Amino acid sequence: MHGNIFQFGEHHGEYLVRVINEREARAGAGILFLIAGVAFMNAWLTGNYLPTQAVVMGFFADFFIRVLINPRFSPSLVLGRLAVRNQVPEFVGAPQKRFAWALGLALASLMLVFNNVRGPINMLVCMLCLLLLFFEATFGICLGCRVYGIFNKERAQLCPGGVCEVGDRQPIQHISWFQYTVLMVFIMAWWGLVGLGESPEPHTAARGTHHGFRHL
Repeated sequence: MHGNIFQFGEHHGEYLVRVINEREARAGAGILFLIAGVAFMNAWLTGNYLPTQAVVMGFFADFFIRVLINPRFSPSLVLGRLAVRNQVPEFVGAPQKRFAWALGLALASLMLVFNNVRGPINMLVCMLCLLLLFFEATFGICLGCRVYGIFNKERAQLCPGGVCEVGDRQPIQHISWFQYTVLMVFIMAWWGLVGLGESPEPHTAARGTHHGFRHL
């Protein structure tokens, strides 16, 4: 399946298009999401943007290698391959993945341009990257692959989970109204418990301070 250094995807005898192993792609997305999430929260909570700037440069290099050289040499995908090497590969079409990762490269380039800018633009781009990585790593949903169908006449093949093929959902995939009800009750109960758990200490402290000044 291995070919030239400069190529995207690998040939597989059973498929007409080049393929990518979806399992290692999801693992790589999870690795990037973890690193980016830690750096983002560090910048958000401490105001220290140095880790974020380092992550942006790493993102750019990783996606540059993925899109313009070969995904086999992308550091995050190499780690992803190590993580899932004992799992049966799930082959998906390479063309839509290349389009999606090209969007990732564009976002990484935009963040690299604004790497020293601490403002809403960099924050929004970073949050968008986290959202894309989260959907791919957690749900196996490649949002960039969905966009691929809008800009390309050729229909995507070998989509993750077979979403490109038209078909009816199997019984195990159906969600009943009772399940929706349980979900809504759970969310409302959880929200209510969070509201009850809020501490009234600030108000108490304010009243105590007010009485203290009055006694003075």
